[in-house]
Amino acid sequence: MSQPADAYAATPQAHPWFFCGIGGSGMLPLALILRGLGAQVAGSDRSRDQGRTPEKFAWLESLGFAMHPQDGSGITSADQILVASAAIEDTVPEVVAARRLGTARLSRADLLAALFNRAALPIAVAGTSGKSTVTGMIGWIMTAAGGDPTIMNGAVMKNFVAPDAPFAAARVGAGPAFVAEVDESDGSIALYRPRIGVLGNVSLDHKSLEELRDLFGNFLATCQAVAINADDAESMALAHRAGRVLPFGLGPDAVIAADPATIVESASGITAAIHDRRDGSAYRLTLQVPGRHNLMNALAALAAATLADVPLATAIAALGTFAGLARRFDIVGTSPGGVTVIDDFGHNPEKVAATLNTLRAHPGRVIALFQPHGYGPLRQMGIELAHVLATHLTPDDRVILTDPVYFGGTVDRSYGSDRIVARINAAGGHADHIAARTDAAKTIVGMARQGDRVVIMGARDDTLSQFAGELLRQLG
Repeated sequence: MSQPADAYAATPQAHPWFFCGIGGSGMLPLALILRGLGAQVAGSDRSRDQGRTPEKFAWLESLGFAMHPQDGSGITSADQILVASAAIEDTVPEVVAARRLGTARLSRADLLAALFNRAALPIAVAGTSGKSTVTGMIGWIMTAAGGDPTIMNGAVMKNFVAPDAPFAAARVGAGPAFVAEVDESDGSIALYRPRIGVLGNVSLDHKSLEELRDLFGNFLATCQAVAINADDAESMALAHRAGRVLPFGLGPDAVIAADPATIVESASGITAAIHDRRDGSAYRLTLQVPGRHNLMNALAALAAATLADVPLATAIAALGTFAGLARRFDIVGTSPGGVTVIDDFGHNPEKVAATLNTLRAHPGRVIALFQPHGYGPLRQMGIELAHVLATHLTPDDRVILTDPVYFGGTVDRSYGSDRIVARINAAGGHADHIAARTDAAKTIVGMARQGDRVVIMGARDDTLSQFAGELLRQLG
């Protein structure tokens, strides 16, 4: 942690802040938290310049954020602090202007970690899947229990959405808890000093398993107490790095455990008996979000909440009113012809598998449109994605891959979706490569029939939700 980040986080009102890429899923909630602490915040975003999701940027302006084109014009003083992703290239105009004026620059991760580490009760959620949902669940539990937490999430939390907060990816509270998901993809997980940690799973995503084991093992070593997924062999293999461990899961090694024999799934939720093997107590959990992966997310949140001294009965009651997150198996609607459209963030093999398993637990054909969240990630995990898309669906189901999302830059685009489609079909799946989303929508409208579920999957592209809504209208 650099000293400037610590110093700036201690007095956020002392300097004006400028966020380059303020609309991003990691930047927006951080900007909201700074604004909530009384800081003056401005920003720019390439998506705004391109006319993408204009309602989001209009909302930010209504809150008092000054918005600028991403041309460097918003950087005007050495007194400002530029916040930018570590991946932002030095040629971006804001970075060029900041260097010319001597404006301090912080990475998003440095700033978030500095704010997080100052909290009296920092709670960090780690793992390659489910972080946002678990963060939202813990935040909702702490709020319902009267803890008034600050929450930093990578997704809009439906429980906190209001007319004046349509993009509620963050909450600023006066209580001691600061709940945040922490990112392993850029290595910034090493910056955090949690009192309570969560490790939900360790699986292939942005980095190799060897790198992930090192990062997550070091993370566990920094936590005072950790909730660990007892059903995930990779996570449990790292448990010796932690001090106090509270395992959760469905199996015999879990302490906060769901009884598999009591699980009842529906299309809109899941219920199960929860046992606390520390004292033998038992409770009934009812979730309004579907899928066994969400039951595991709930167990992670319950374990973390009890480590924060929230009674288990209180935490279970709170999760009964947890409304979920935007773009996490988000049912957009059902057309007059009986076709349901679902918007989902699934983008790595484990997330995609969880979504498909939830869909396949109920009757109806699945049409899955997958937009890879970048050429680099596709190269990193394409083989595993192809395996999931080939093996987690039936012969009647269909998969469509569009070209990866691309916002410009120098990334190598030689490894594309066509290669993944070829692998899916070679493994017995049924997939097509349709480069443009508009053409993919026409294909889906032409093939969809009553009872189908159309799931739109992908990350890093806010317009996927708009696409899902427009597709539902076309199906109508």
